[in-house]
Amino acid sequence: MPVAEPDIVGRLQRREPSGFLLASVRGVGQVDLQPLLWTGVLILAALWSAGWRIGLFATLGTLISTATAYVLRVDRSNIALGLQGYCGCLTGIALVTYLGHHPATYVLVVVGAIVCTLLTATLTTFLSPYGLTALTAPFCLVSGVMVLGAPSFGRIWHGAPKAVSDPTSGDTGISWSDLWHAFFTNVSQIFLVDAWYVGLIMLVGLALAGVRVFLYAAAGSVMGIVAAWALGAPTAQIAQGIYGYNAVLVAIALGAVFLTGTVANGVYALFGAAATTGLTASLTSLFKPFGGHTFTWPFILTTWALMAAVPLLPRLRRSA
Repeated sequence: MPVAEPDIVGRLQRREPSGFLLASVRGVGQVDLQPLLWTGVLILAALWSAGWRIGLFATLGTLISTATAYVLRVDRSNIALGLQGYCGCLTGIALVTYLGHHPATYVLVVVGAIVCTLLTATLTTFLSPYGLTALTAPFCLVSGVMVLGAPSFGRIWHGAPKAVSDPTSGDTGISWSDLWHAFFTNVSQIFLVDAWYVGLIMLVGLALAGVRVFLYAAAGSVMGIVAAWALGAPTAQIAQGIYGYNAVLVAIALGAVFLTGTVANGVYALFGAAATTGLTASLTSLFKPFGGHTFTWPFILTTWALMAAVPLLPRLRRSA
């Protein structure tokens, strides 16, 4: 039986602090497109288990984005679902990962989280007529611009960023250890974390959101591994989740969120998971010459393209 959740909308309307905090926790879960409060709790716990810096900056980014939406009087039901916090969450993690833990990073996270909320509104306005949502595009735009421009500013830049994995070199053999590590890190890499135990905790959180969500997350991870191996991707990158995290997101989005649970829709979702694996390598190679980062662009572009096609494909059905 599902666990009854607090009336977050009512608490937000009454300006109770608990309503704001609960909405923020939901925002963490919405990175994986899940509004369930307990999913957000476990994913946030997983992020803190990855290290206090990751946990702190994920929490800070989520709180700032959610607070910005609240101050700007965004629809309270939208805030309550966590739809205003997830891009801030990812932005906080990305900035501390690539720029390091410095006072300037805190300032950038605050600014970036605020801009994420504004860009979410902008993209929602543009995409709504086409039946599409912003997904994690605000995060990709804000974090991409900030990380790319950081080396030009001495008060922000404090050394080399996290290395970008090379998708074109390395051993292509794969072992059982590589496979099970990849299965879990495909989930944790959504949050830029390379740690199998973090992915395990997150999968438990996704299981709480429902069997269908868990199965598609797992299937997306497997599909990402199979597609990457079949294409001859380097084993190290497969094991680190570099090729599979976008596949997990696409499988959840198409299989468990935006489309109904038919066989045709399931096949469509897994096709999207496989396709985004190849797109991950292409975009990484595209961004690499100028120091850009792939982030979740493969998930965004694949999901937009496949969802935009649905109205002309009668066998596929959108969720109500």
